Amino acid sequence: MMKSAILASCLAAAAAFAPAQTGKASTALNSAFDGEIGAASAELGCWDPLGYVTGQSQERFDRLRYVELKHGRVAMLAAWGYATTWSGARFPGCEDFPAGHQAVFDIPKVELLLPILAIGGALELGGWKQAEGSFPGDFSASKFPVGFGPFARSEEDAIDLRTKELNNGRAAMMGILGMMVHEQLNGKPFIFFDTIDVYAPLAN
Repeated sequence: MMKSAILASCLAAAAAFAPAQTGKASTALNSAFDGEIGAASAELGCWDPLGYVTGQSQERFDRLRYVELKHGRVAMLAAWGYATTWSGARFPGCEDFPAGHQAVFDIPKVELLLPILAIGGALELGGWKQAEGSFPGDFSASKFPVGFGPFARSEEDAIDLRTKELNNGRAAMMGILGMMVHEQLNGKPFIFFDTIDVYAPLAN
């Protein structure tokens, strides 16, 4: 079962680097999204090898982009937290809590899991608010400050930061998957290192 999951993960990763099909149909059907960040290049236009948005509406594209951003943001937090706890950093009172994938199984249901789900649900239902008429994932309409703040001084800055967030989220999704798989294979999620101390300023 584990070998099948690893093989599927490898095939999915390899598919991302497969050459795009040539021909007019691919470019023509996706031309509506050629200007979207993270989806287009001068050479390929909107590259959509699996056909998720081929011939689809802008609403469909925006929905998929919203989901991609959400998963990327969660994955960035997960990768950071995974590396930090693996290096030994803990909140007070959680010194004996395991790191890595084992934490998923050992998490106390009442003391930690329920509060985490409650906070996540509250943010999802009433905390984050999509700004009307803006790009997917823009929560600047939330009740508390969310966004790029003073770093987005111009439209060019905003596009640059959005592109970096999108690409880092994609890398984090692959990264957290790779760390969990390698931990199960040989107990070393970081392949070449046992710990990443730079991510653990509070470690003992």
